[in-house]
Amino acid sequence: FRDMDIQIDHPPPPGLVGRNIIPEEEDASELKLGPDFKKAKTLLNSEVVQLLEHRQGKFKNPDTEPSPVFVKTFEYVQKFNRYKNKTAVFEVRNLLQKKQLEQYEIAALANLCPEQAEEAKSLIPSLEQRFDDDDELQNILNNLAKYKVF
Repeated sequence: FRDMDIQIDHPPPPGLVGRNIIPEEEDASELKLGPDFKKAKTLLNSEVVQLLEHRQGKFKNPDTEPSPVFVKTFEYVQKFNRYKNKTAVFEVRNLLQKKQLEQYEIAALANLCPEQAEEAKSLIPSLEQRFDDDDELQNILNNLAKYKVF
């Protein structure tokens, strides 16, 4: 970059003067999801269904209608809702949290519902480092399948 003649039309924000700022590259396979996801909590599609069903009760008044985004989102999560009752959703989240998985991994496993450990690792590459033994991951997937409804 030293040979490049770069002109900046505006000064850098206070506190960044003299610092060499290189943004961290995002890579889901290494759980580098960017600053927006550092403290974010993820939701399972089934949890979103429960939240939107609760919210839908407010649309019973004829003066209020759900927005098109609400309707599309609700249709989507209903279509991909794999756990149909609150108890199953609670048990699935609890099972995955006990395994010390990252929020991203919890949501991805619960929402994608892979059946085999190899499939799970190809869909969620960070699981490759987390589970050396496919048997442990397969056991988790088998337990998740007990709660799944299609």
